[in-house]
Amino acid sequence: MRMLPSSALSLIPGLLLATLACGETHGAPPAVETDSGVAGAATATEGARVSLLVFSRTAAYRHDSIPAGVQALGKLAADRGWQFAATEDPSQFSDVGLAAYDAVIFLSTTGDVLDDQQQAAFERFIRAGKGFIGIHSATDTEYDWAWYGGLVGAYFREHPPVQAADLVVEDSASPITAGLPNPWRRTDEWYAFKSNPRPNVHVLLSLDESSYTPASANMDGDHPVAWCHEYDGGRAFYTALGHTSESFAEPLLMGQLAAAVGWVLAR
Repeated sequence: MRMLPSSALSLIPGLLLATLACGETHGAPPAVETDSGVAGAATATEGARVSLLVFSRTAAYRHDSIPAGVQALGKLAADRGWQFAATEDPSQFSDVGLAAYDAVIFLSTTGDVLDDQQQAAFERFIRAGKGFIGIHSATDTEYDWAWYGGLVGAYFREHPPVQAADLVVEDSASPITAGLPNPWRRTDEWYAFKSNPRPNVHVLLSLDESSYTPASANMDGDHPVAWCHEYDGGRAFYTALGHTSESFAEPLLMGQLAAAVGWVLAR
């Protein structure tokens, strides 16, 4: 896959534009409460034309939850009147193929999923002010593409067995975390990362490592699992949640993803 030259790697931190704390709501009203949880914060996407592309190609491990994720994201879009498409065809990543979309969601992608020309087209897409959302193993993707590593925020290292743990809401003022309980106890496959993304992103959720058994998949007590930032002209949100199919039936998680779409598209 396409590698950045060593001289360019030193510039990667400079691509990380000043984070707006993912808490600037641009005047948006608060989240809407429902009987089953948070329905997602009202955002700049309310009443606006929004077009999403979900990309779930895998070149390594494939999660059984991908079909459930595609279905749930499609329903999320339909409920809000958004345009929606899902693909595993990398040829979609061209200037023409991406032109119709406002944001791309990498849903549990793994391995090298784009070639050099497709990578370049995606870089231009983000630099044009478009949005990116990475879900779960989006961090287990494109390890040799330094620009992507900066966009997604971190690379996957390892995980313990699926188990319940407490999530700590680090920014309760953000529209992306509006309405979440704190702590938020849920079951998932808890990723540890090769490096801590905190210096370059705005952390929204972290793991309380005392609330489960991470074993070697720990991060020395500072364990971000969801974050957002501005990057190279666009906006990006990542969540490590979403290993299980059941995750995509959780109103709280789906509400968070809906609000994340609003944030990455709010300019």
